[in-house]
Amino acid sequence: MFIKQVIICGFRSYRNETVIEPFHPHHNCVVGRNGSGKSNFFLAIQFVLSDEFSHMRPEQRQQLLHEGSGPRVVNAYVEIMFDNTDNRIPIDKEEVTIRRVIGFKKDQYFLDKKNVTKTDVMNLLESAGFSRSNPYYIVKQGRINQMAVAPDSQRLKLLREVAGTRVYDERKEESLTILKETEGKIEKIDEFLQYIEERLKTLEEEKEELKEYQKWDRMHRSLEYTMYDKELREVREKLETLEQQRLEEGDRTKDLHVQLSTIAADIKFLERDLKELEIKGATKRSERDQLADDRQVQIRQRAKLELDLKDLKDIVDDDVQTKGSAAEELAQVQEQIKTAQESLNEVVPKYHEQKHIEEKCNGQLRISEQRRNELFAKKGRKQEFEDQSKRDEWISAELKSYGTNLSTKEEQLTTIAKEVEDTKTRVSQISDEIKERSENLDERKKEIEENNKELGDAKIDRDEVQNKRKDLWRQDSNYEQSLNTSKEQLDEAERQLRSTVSKAFNNGIDAVKKIVREKNINGVYGPLIENFKCNEKFFTAVEVTAGNRLFYIIVDTDKTASQILSIMNKNKMAGEVNFLPLNRLSYKEITYPQSNDVIPMVSKLEYNQIFKPAMETIFGKTLICRSLEVASQYARNEHMDCITLDGDQVSRRGALTGGYYDKRKSRLDSQRQVWYWQAKLQEEETNANKIKTEMEDIDSQLSKLVSVVQKLETKQIQLRETYERQKMDVQNLSVEKRQLEKHSESKERQKMSLEGDLMALRGTVASLQQELGTELHSQFSESEQAEVKKLNKEINELQTKIRDSLEKRSQYEVEKNMYENLLASNLFKRRDQLLHNIDELGMSERKQEYDTKKVEFDQATAAMDNTKKRLDWLEGEIEVYTKKCKELATKIEQKRTKEKDVQESIEEESKSMEKMANKRAAKIRKKEEVMRKIRELGSLPADAFEKYQNMNQKELWKLMNKCNTELKKYAHVNKKALDQFVSFSEQKEKLLDRKKELDKGLDAIKNLMDVLEHRKHEAIQLTFKQVSHFFTEIFKKLVPGGTATLVMKKSEVDDEGSHLPLVEQFTGVGIKVSFSGKVSETKEMQQLSGGQKSLVALTLIFAIQKCDPAPFYLFDEIDQALDPQHRKSVAELISKQSDTCQFITTTFRPELVQTANKHYGVIYRNKVSHIQQVTLTEALDFIEDEAPDR
Repeated sequence: MFIKQVIICGFRSYRNETVIEPFHPHHNCVVGRNGSGKSNFFLAIQFVLSDEFSHMRPEQRQQLLHEGSGPRVVNAYVEIMFDNTDNRIPIDKEEVTIRRVIGFKKDQYFLDKKNVTKTDVMNLLESAGFSRSNPYYIVKQGRINQMAVAPDSQRLKLLREVAGTRVYDERKEESLTILKETEGKIEKIDEFLQYIEERLKTLEEEKEELKEYQKWDRMHRSLEYTMYDKELREVREKLETLEQQRLEEGDRTKDLHVQLSTIAADIKFLERDLKELEIKGATKRSERDQLADDRQVQIRQRAKLELDLKDLKDIVDDDVQTKGSAAEELAQVQEQIKTAQESLNEVVPKYHEQKHIEEKCNGQLRISEQRRNELFAKKGRKQEFEDQSKRDEWISAELKSYGTNLSTKEEQLTTIAKEVEDTKTRVSQISDEIKERSENLDERKKEIEENNKELGDAKIDRDEVQNKRKDLWRQDSNYEQSLNTSKEQLDEAERQLRSTVSKAFNNGIDAVKKIVREKNINGVYGPLIENFKCNEKFFTAVEVTAGNRLFYIIVDTDKTASQILSIMNKNKMAGEVNFLPLNRLSYKEITYPQSNDVIPMVSKLEYNQIFKPAMETIFGKTLICRSLEVASQYARNEHMDCITLDGDQVSRRGALTGGYYDKRKSRLDSQRQVWYWQAKLQEEETNANKIKTEMEDIDSQLSKLVSVVQKLETKQIQLRETYERQKMDVQNLSVEKRQLEKHSESKERQKMSLEGDLMALRGTVASLQQELGTELHSQFSESEQAEVKKLNKEINELQTKIRDSLEKRSQYEVEKNMYENLLASNLFKRRDQLLHNIDELGMSERKQEYDTKKVEFDQATAAMDNTKKRLDWLEGEIEVYTKKCKELATKIEQKRTKEKDVQESIEEESKSMEKMANKRAAKIRKKEEVMRKIRELGSLPADAFEKYQNMNQKELWKLMNKCNTELKKYAHVNKKALDQFVSFSEQKEKLLDRKKELDKGLDAIKNLMDVLEHRKHEAIQLTFKQVSHFFTEIFKKLVPGGTATLVMKKSEVDDEGSHLPLVEQFTGVGIKVSFSGKVSETKEMQQLSGGQKSLVALTLIFAIQKCDPAPFYLFDEIDQALDPQHRKSVAELISKQSDTCQFITTTFRPELVQTANKHYGVIYRNKVSHIQQVTLTEALDFIEDEAPDR
């Protein structure tokens, strides 16, 4: 064991926390300048380990605190860490720390950071080898000089301390105190014995007169006893009569209490039933009011639907009528179109025929006229051209021009022919497209009608689901109201149960439930009261038996209980908790007595078998008995606790407890109410959750139906838009077809005109080609003349045909235009309008809306009828509930009246019982007074109990008067002389025995003091021999060749010549030394130099330390006054002894520094000391005072 580390903070010159590097287990040397704080360092260690700093005044405490600049230091501490690997300190740790904290008003010790007392610390240090009688393991600065100049008597005192004579002195002081007390007691006993002797002589003389007095006194007391005995018998007979009456009254009162409890229970159940009926009635009334409001809404909705339905019916009827009229008109228009079309079909071929004839004749006419013109032109060329060559040249030019023109015309004809063909193809395509679009329109129309029907059905389904949801909402509202009421009743029942137990228990149970809920702890089954059931008639017996144990928490193991308790302590949760760990509860199977008068309580409890240990522990040793007498018998015989149904207990140890138990505050009944409302609440929550589930399903269905309705409405809009768009497309295509047909006719006419022009050009070209190369003539040739004639004739005929054809065509064209205008401008438009109207009416949603409204109206009517039926039923139910509530209220009132009567009867019985109790109390007081008088008579003669029993009261009073007359003669006699004589004699014997005991104790104390003196003498001699031996041995080591001895000085007599005790014969310890070893040079302490005295004093300290070794030593400048050679010897001695113990030294000399294993330097800066480890060289620099300022 050694000092491993020291921490100083706020102590003297060490202001800041100074942690000193770990010390070496052998020799450690501390160096520093004067005033740097070396001595304060030693003082800090001494502050923790020694008794020197005990019972300090405030100014002394202030001196230990740092007083430098800066903030004021209000407390300081020093902490020492010991290496305890050798277990010298009886603590199972390798490191042990002791800290002492001091302030203006506090002084505390800490052992391993735990607050302990100073006595604990000192006892611990003493067990580790720090002797209080030898404080020389710490040698402060100047102690060596003190010892060097100390007288012999002071060294003897030091030797006494080392020998431990303080213990003997303390025991001797205690023995002396006891000795004085014993002598004082003996002196008092002697004085009291003398008084008793004198008193006994006086009492001897009074005994004779006392005997005569006692004769008449015995007779007087016998007579008094007889009179008192007769009076006592009368009182007892009256008490027995009163007791019988009291029992009868008690039975009647008990019956009344039972009756009152029964009535209270009935009222409680009736009130609960009434409350439930009121709740149900309120629910029904609320539902009725809601239904009444709903019915008003339904009536308004039905009226509105009826009006809407009537309007829609009128609209639909109008639509049907309009559609019929339109259909009739359409048939007429179709017939007119058919007639006009037939007429047009007759006229158009004729028109086209005449037009064809006209166009054909015009073409032939143009050809004939062109040929005729060509012939006349050929005839006139003779005049136009000079010769044939010029003509041919002109013809060639013309042919070239006509060729170009002919090509152009052919291209135009080809283009127009292609356009005509394309137009016909487009017209055919449009006709097909119109046909296809018309068919699609029919399909779209069917789809619109089907979609309208689906939409109507979906809306009907949606409305039905909405009505269902309203009904479910109503039911849910009723369940919510009932649920809230049940919760309130459950809270009230729980408050009633909680009121039967203390707040601490309630807080504890709440804390356990919270912990179990938050930490999810398994194996916690709740309070005992929640884990069993029993018949109501056993409630009182079970409650009284269990008491507050009903609220003990059942857990599976003690580990679970410990876990919960640790959490409660950690979180500082208030409350009282008691656990019943099933794994720790043991019970024995009990053989219960078989009798109809007793029942094992545990057999009447219903519980889960896993709780059997808890139930057996609480109720297993209790019997339910028929009566208190049976309970007393079985408690005595069976050694079991017994209890009656009324709660009167007889303990197996003999105690009997009982009294009136108010069943209206039954805990088990409150728990039953809690269970009832919990079950009801759970049932209502189940129903409410079922309704909520149905509502969720209905909401889901409604959402789906609303989505379907929205989709169908969207589809309806899309279909209508598609239908209208396609219908418009058909109309546009029809217009385009008519335009193309007109365009085609125009192109046909252009084509025919081009064909005629082309034919004419070809004829002209052919004629010019024939003319080319022929001779010029001024007249027609015969053939040409005949051709001209023929052409004139053809022209005339053609002109006539054209006129005839034009006239006919004009007539046909007028008819044609008339029919076309009739059809296009009138009949077709009217037909399309009628078809559109019929289609609109066919696709109208009003019929579907009417059907939907009709269904809604039927549903509203059915809902209103159902609501009416429900309202009628609710009215009936409310009437029934009101009737039942009135009946229950009447019953409750009757019960309360009966309860009041019973209470009045109980009060009357109580008054009667009180009067009877007063009479009984008076009789009991009379009885006690008589018995007290009998007891005061004292011991009676043997014949006193029967001698005067046959006398009457008169005879007894006559004898009593005679006795009183005789007793007056002895009024002066000391009536207690005999008793006092006996009493003083007994006291004398006791005092004599006590004196013998005290004399023996006195001798024992004197013997003990002699023994202590001898042991003290032996201890001083033994210690002197050891110290003397080590003193001589160590001196030889320090001064080779020198000798030194200790001399015990004695004196057997004192100054007055009296013989002294053995220990008092020692007067001092002298020292004789020789530094040369020669006997002639032996000197005493006073003859030595200062350095020699210091060496001898140091040798004595080493000898004392070796006699009583410590685990470490602290030396503060012990080598200050030594010579250099002696300092080296001391350093070598310390170095050798440091192998077995630790040394911490301070010095200004190099010898100790050079032998140390570790070095520390103390510096003083800004009025604050600091310690740090330094090297040997730095330590020597400190010594030589040459090191730079640190």
